Amino acid sequence: DHYLDTDIIRSTMKIAAFVLALAGSATAFSPAKNSRQSVQLSETKTDLEKMAGDLNPIVKFWDPLGVADAGYWGKSDEATIGWLRQSEIKHGRVAMAAFVGHVVQSNFHWPWPMTMDGTPFPSTDLSPPEQWDSLPFASKAQIILFVGFLEWYSELTPGEGSDVGQTHYTKGGQPGKYPELKGGIPHNVPFNLYCKLYNRFVR
Repeated sequence: DHYLDTDIIRSTMKIAAFVLALAGSATAFSPAKNSRQSVQLSETKTDLEKMAGDLNPIVKFWDPLGVADAGYWGKSDEATIGWLRQSEIKHGRVAMAAFVGHVVQSNFHWPWPMTMDGTPFPSTDLSPPEQWDSLPFASKAQIILFVGFLEWYSELTPGEGSDVGQTHYTKGGQPGKYPELKGGIPHNVPFNLYCKLYNRFVR
């Protein structure tokens, strides 16, 4: 009975940690309240200078490396700023998701087999890097290919070799917004639910 009670306590603590991690991630992704009905995309250096002054009147616009004028890959400053904004939003989300994943997989794993031959998911006794190392090559390949597909699909622009996608973030599109998965992919799974949830926090 003593060991049973201990197992119950440990399971309860893991579930509590999982819930707290999800709650924290939801707060991090939640948009700040804004009374404006629409948001103008700040794509020029002048827009950034004005926005910086409104957000922080003391520091104002501060770009010591001059990245707003870098003109990456020979593109305009507007395209460079759009690329930088997209990078900041995307990598910030990846970092937050990675932290939540680190916490969750250190305390929980699916109870069913991971592979068709009955191999279980990596034990929570392992650290997250050790869990990754213990995955079969096929599992790692599936994860990397799926992430690569999401990255590729997010770059599709209508009229530029594709009939699906959205206006590119370096050409006036909205940074951080993911295109809906429809029109170009034969599937029966409602992936657009994920896109709508993801884009809900893009303002």
